[in-house]
Amino acid sequence: MCNVICVTNRGLCGDFPAQLAKIAAAKPRAVILREKDLSPQEYRSLAEQAMRICAEHGVPCVLHSFAEIALELGADSIHLPLHILAELPADVKAKFRVIGASCHSAADALKAQELGAAYITAGHIFATDCKRGLPPRGLDFLREVCAAVSIPVYAIGGISAENYALVRAEGAAGACVMSGLMTCPDPSVYLDRFREESESR
Repeated sequence: MCNVICVTNRGLCGDFPAQLAKIAAAKPRAVILREKDLSPQEYRSLAEQAMRICAEHGVPCVLHSFAEIALELGADSIHLPLHILAELPADVKAKFRVIGASCHSAADALKAQELGAAYITAGHIFATDCKRGLPPRGLDFLREVCAAVSIPVYAIGGISAENYALVRAEGAAGACVMSGLMTCPDPSVYLDRFREESESR
């Protein structure tokens, strides 16, 4: 296990179930099933498959955005955009063991913490093809967010083993990785490089 969370994007790989199985076998901290282009029905079908694959490897599968679907499927963790978290009724929030939120400022982070988030993702930190044309927020932004809250912050956006130590140095608990894990031939080798960076700190 390492403090790297996989954020999915099935469009980046040819055989998503096979790649997800390899990723889960490599033991990231968790997998966030973030497939924003799907209808609720399509997302539910994919979520059932992803939860089954992750369970086989003992890796938490965190569903994204669709709180009702998550509860119907028995998921105990959900990751939400901040505006969805803000609208989620208290009785629904109480049914989840872990709620994460996506934040883009220190004010967002504080709001998420107040709303009951157990962790946040903050980004994007470095330039990334996923946010092509948008300037990264950088390490100063990450430092500000980490200093603003007491819950774990996971840096997202252009994170690699080569710059992982930089985000950890600013206070991040870990990192979220999308394209690197979705496209690498061997997720175990890929994540081992992050583990080596952590151990060398």
